[in-house]
Amino acid sequence: MSRRKLVILGGGGFRVPLVYGALRGPGSPVDEVVLHDVDATRLSAVVRVLRGFGGGPRIEATTDLTEALTGASFVFSAIRVHGLEGRVIDERVALGEGMLGQETVGAGGIAYGLRTVPVARAIARRISLVAPGAWVINFTNPAGLVTEAMAAHLGDRVIGICDSPSALVRRVLRALDVAPSEVEIEYAGLNHLGWLTAVRGNGVDLLPRLLASPSLVESFEEGQLFGAERLRALGAVPNEYLHYYYDHAAVVRDLLAAPETRGEFLLRRQRDVYARLLTAGGTALEAWQEARRERDATYMATEGLGTRDAESVEGGGYEGVALALMSAIATGTPTPLILNVRNRGTLPALDDEAVVEVPCVVDGSGARPLPTSLFAGGADLVRRIKATDRAVLEAAVTGSRAVAVRAMASHPLIDSVPVARRLIAGYQEALPELRYLS
Repeated sequence: MSRRKLVILGGGGFRVPLVYGALRGPGSPVDEVVLHDVDATRLSAVVRVLRGFGGGPRIEATTDLTEALTGASFVFSAIRVHGLEGRVIDERVALGEGMLGQETVGAGGIAYGLRTVPVARAIARRISLVAPGAWVINFTNPAGLVTEAMAAHLGDRVIGICDSPSALVRRVLRALDVAPSEVEIEYAGLNHLGWLTAVRGNGVDLLPRLLASPSLVESFEEGQLFGAERLRALGAVPNEYLHYYYDHAAVVRDLLAAPETRGEFLLRRQRDVYARLLTAGGTALEAWQEARRERDATYMATEGLGTRDAESVEGGGYEGVALALMSAIATGTPTPLILNVRNRGTLPALDDEAVVEVPCVVDGSGARPLPTSLFAGGADLVRRIKATDRAVLEAAVTGSRAVAVRAMASHPLIDSVPVARRLIAGYQEALPELRYLS
């Protein structure tokens, strides 16, 4: 069997060791991991962490994109254009207008998309030329939007992943005390905008039993975040990111009162962590693990989750989804996963080319979406957010500032042309990557 090479774009990123750690077990779908990043210092730091694992696929690192991609079997895209400094700008410009600046939702997500889509499209073109047979796994946020942008060049060979849906399903099944193999899941929407609408075992939907029990609902993270009464009224379990829509005013109020944004916290900690990784010698892995535990425990703390317990942040996150996806393609073993793929008629509310987040079966031919149901109460919101995504894509292709303003104004959490104009102006002033808009 020929050697399989995984290229990780954004290879100097903090979470890269999670992916490498998942690849170290028996039956790994890859033999070699090539890290690519535009920052050689961060690459060096992450390589030091990976060496601490003491075994696994061969490791290479480079700042040359073509060199990295040549001969790739899989490409994992986890880039962050303008780094965490950009995330801070996304947050602060939005909060200056009293708007949500979260990195994938609202004004911050639009700004992030506007500067990321041109880079993602250029990468997709390079992959299509240098490694046309590679499967591309996109984790770059906003994941659904970026996957759709890359699909213009890569078609169905780019698949978007996110750990939120699988984590939601895992927690709900634990609350119901059933195994994944015993049930069929109905989940649908867009990335960071989806709902779990059914858990069917032996033809019976088990979800109503869960939602009727406040104690069961309050035993898992989404139940604590949304509350038993709301979930019972919805008749579904929303992805945690729906919190930004359902409780928008309270979230913005808390963020404005907080001493620092999530991006500022991560940037401050990251500067310290990378300095330690470069000087930690044989303890680089331990230093990274300590930082990771703090990062996971404080996820969405300002937005209402508080400090998370060990069960909520257990393993099997996006690195587990990536490993399962690569293994299914490499071995041809049919595997069910919730993924971001082209709609192909799965959700009637959207066109066939729209990238949606739905249950799929993955095998050697790629990912095939399964029949599922979109939460009826969310269909209008899904259509509006997809229209915003499409405007972002149009602005990125045409360079039109007017279209970028339209994208910003069309988002339901903004819904104002004057505010949208000020937001775009603020982001253009702070982000050189948006100077292409005119």
